[in-house]
Amino acid sequence: MAYLGEAIDAHLVSALGDDPALLRELRCAFLESAFAALDLMARARCDANWRMAAERLKGLAATFHGTELIAMADEAIAGVPGDPGLLRRIRQLLGEIDPAA
Repeated sequence: MAYLGEAIDAHLVSALGDDPALLRELRCAFLESAFAALDLMARARCDANWRMAAERLKGLAATFHGTELIAMADEAIAGVPGDPGLLRRIRQLLGEIDPAA
């Protein structure tokens, strides 16, 4: 699978051109939204809220062609709400994206 940050950058460059400042800004916006969805997942106390947050994360990942994050979101949708291992893996994956790159 492609590294998530590289997939996001490739998608942004193909859509917007190679403007480093704009790429940084959009990468930061992606991370902010992804971490917000992850926070919703971590705070979910019912299946419906967990699923809604995981679907939000999946949609965001799909927008940027983040196949690894899509797979993790699918795992969350099919899995048990509040899975600490999955939440940790998603957080780690998102943490690997350098917003200043």
